Amino acid sequence: MVARNQHLVPKTWGSSIKFSIVHFFVALLFAVIFVGAIYMAVNYNTINMIPASVDNIFSDNSQSKCDIFSGKWVFDNTSYPLYKEKECKFMSDQLACNKFGREDLSYQNWRWQPQHCDLPRFNATKLLEKLRNKRMVFVGDSLNRGQWVSMVCLLDSSIHDPKLKFMNNNGSNLITFKAVEYNASIEFYWSPLLVESNSDDPVNHRLPERIVRSQSIEKHARVWTDADILVFNSYLWWRQPHTKVLWGSFEDGDAIYKEVEMLRSYEMALKTWSDWLEIQVDRLKTQLFFISMSPTHERSEEWGESNNSNCYYETRLITKDGYTGNGTDPKMMRIVKNTINQLKTRGLNVQIINITQLSEYRKEGHPSIYRKQWDPLTEEQISDPSSYADCVHWCLPGVPDVWNELLFTYIFQ
Repeated sequence: MVARNQHLVPKTWGSSIKFSIVHFFVALLFAVIFVGAIYMAVNYNTINMIPASVDNIFSDNSQSKCDIFSGKWVFDNTSYPLYKEKECKFMSDQLACNKFGREDLSYQNWRWQPQHCDLPRFNATKLLEKLRNKRMVFVGDSLNRGQWVSMVCLLDSSIHDPKLKFMNNNGSNLITFKAVEYNASIEFYWSPLLVESNSDDPVNHRLPERIVRSQSIEKHARVWTDADILVFNSYLWWRQPHTKVLWGSFEDGDAIYKEVEMLRSYEMALKTWSDWLEIQVDRLKTQLFFISMSPTHERSEEWGESNNSNCYYETRLITKDGYTGNGTDPKMMRIVKNTINQLKTRGLNVQIINITQLSEYRKEGHPSIYRKQWDPLTEEQISDPSSYADCVHWCLPGVPDVWNELLFTYIFQ
């Protein structure tokens, strides 16, 4: 009976039924995957975890826009440091803290963790490809030079053949690191006040009286006018109540000198700098960045410890959220912001890399006494190490590597 009934059903009907069942389960499977993907995406955004992608960080379409300058330091001795001090051939003795006796190396193991997203990891090969046949120039003071040394070490670690990299330092204001295979130049130009000054000698610049030509920048700017990426900074050398401003040249016996309040003279210099950028920079070619103020840690009472001390012997971070020391000047930073905003209204974009707040927490990241001493120490200094501790610059590997991770992120936005 069963056999007979089977003959009553056409073979094509049976095939159609089987085909429909297969289609039903395939469609059901796709539906489950689709619903699951939506569920995961919704929950992913609900907890505000955006993938470590530059596109996501800067996309206007992202549901939760990430501020990479706002976050916290996370101890990470697996991924950090990004290079080893002893293996960087181009390390500066001013920043090589381990070489000069620092044994606590935990300052090398801190990762910056922005809120609601991850900071893209520095990719040396990707940046070198970006810089192929191009120039990247850091312009500014010794803090900018420290960031440049960090950048050189980050790139150096990915170029294994010593014949494919070299440094050119002929004693001038310009020092050049060359990645031969990429024909890429990563340079530092000493110009601590951006405009021309009597402190422009890269070695002999510590003078009893500081003088600037606030309306003169061409002497410096002609050296880096054709750069593809320009990274500026200028704060530390302005930090005094007044600056002597020169109208005329240093060789002119009839030149006019005038004492000008610091903020006003700083504003004048940035006006000269911004006017030069507006006229001379190729807007289709050059990326422009300004590094915000690097904080100092010279008064331990500011973070709640004993008086008459500084960063000497510090091994821990400041944990107070939003901590700001007296070495940081918000008025100076506002002048920079206003100057750059005015440039934007004139069609020129300069990105501010805001390193200030995240660096405020890192009181243990300075060289302190662990650096090359350029002058012999006195007996008084030797008896009181905090008296000669460097609480301005930063050990490498360390904080400036994170500055370069931020810069890297913005270069590829």
